[in-house]
Amino acid sequence: QVQLVESGGGLVQPGGSLRLSCATSGSIFSINDMGWFRQAPGKQHELVASISTGGVTLYTDSVKGRFTISRDNAKNTVFLQMNSLKPEDTAVYYCNVVNPYLYIPWGQGTQVTVSS
Repeated sequence: QVQLVESGGGLVQPGGSLRLSCATSGSIFSINDMGWFRQAPGKQHELVASISTGGVTLYTDSVKGRFTISRDNAKNTVFLQMNSLKPEDTAVYYCNVVNPYLYIPWGQGTQVTVSS
């Protein structure tokens, strides 16, 4: 069974930084674009950053210039470096494939709270 295991979240002050990690099964990682999503209370999952198998990255406007997505193909891991964090970045962060034809159950996510 494919698993997605996120880690690295926490409580940080506005302007701070966090680095999230997501370990995945090799069977899905190497052939799929990967993304970081977030879900704030009462809202749906929002795709904030994605990275193709070839390393091409895309970001939603609200995180451009602050977040950086990367992947380690040897370790089947995807990362999200988050700088200059804002209170509106507070959410549970998840990784998953970016593929409309493939459903992978969500992992447990990692909570990011930005507050003074």
